Amino acid sequence: ALDAAEGADMLMVKPGMPYLDVIRRLKDASPLPIAAYHVSGEYAMIKAACEKGWLNEKDVVMETLTCFKRAGADIILTYYAKQAAQWIEEDGLF
Repeated sequence: ALDAAEGADMLMVKPGMPYLDVIRRLKDASPLPIAAYHVSGEYAMIKAACEKGWLNEKDVVMETLTCFKRAGADIILTYYAKQAAQWIEEDGLF
């Protein structure tokens, strides 16, 4: 990839949710760390659905972050970082 050839320290995919396949392809093809950026629009969609009672916020956020990791992301940038860290600690996973 051109980014890697030009000296990139990592490769970032944004938005992350619709491009899980791209995350996997990059992970398989590059030695660089792969970052998934959970953009503000994705955050807002989850927040809105949860506020309407359509989704359980913790469940959907943790599933979303797990999807990024399973796709191959080494780094996940998300507006849910602090809340996810709290949930992970509360559940004894960290």
